Amino acid sequence: MLHRPRKFTQTLLCCGAAFIAAPEIATAADPTGDWMVADKVATIRVAQCNGAMWGVVAWEKTPGGRDVNNPDVAKQSRPTLGMPILIDMKKKPGIDQWEGQVYNAKDGKSYQSTIKPVGADQLEIQGCILGFLCGGETWTRVGPPIPSSPANSMAKASPKAGSSIKTTGLPGQPAPPPATTGSTGQKPAPGGRKTTASGDVVGDICLLPDVARFSH
Repeated sequence: MLHRPRKFTQTLLCCGAAFIAAPEIATAADPTGDWMVADKVATIRVAQCNGAMWGVVAWEKTPGGRDVNNPDVAKQSRPTLGMPILIDMKKKPGIDQWEGQVYNAKDGKSYQSTIKPVGADQLEIQGCILGFLCGGETWTRVGPPIPSSPANSMAKASPKAGSSIKTTGLPGQPAPPPATTGSTGQKPAPGGRKTTASGDVVGDICLLPDVARFSH
């Protein structure tokens, strides 16, 4: 009888230690970064700009595209590189989803849409026309999560100096340039864009005119 309390205490301490050693609850997935679209013709750079998620074309398999299907004649000559695709997407309360508009350059129309990270390397895009005829696709991560614009009140901490994150590419295709928000060595380019040694002309998407005029 005198040994039972000791055994009980030992069992309690053992279980308590196991509980303490249990892995921490996973943090929410981050939708920012560069993503390859399903048909692999472009990558979309997603970043947080003034509290909302925005996504723009950051790389094209066939350079020189124009927004020819836009119903606004004035925009039909604008380059598709740097063009907003995910527009002003706000986080839905209690879940890892963001809701806003997605622009479909194939028909020049915008649709109600949601984005949802699936693990660390996939992003589900769902869009609907007038609340029905819903469809979507899954994008694959090709660039690491990126901090928000330094001018953004919601900005995150920049990565530690000297750290590096591997960027993947597709066989037979050049790897899209890494996200450059918060990086150094960039030179200003016309239209609020930046260029780097890797040839990235999109840079910090929060500074692009088509994003900045709506996100501030």
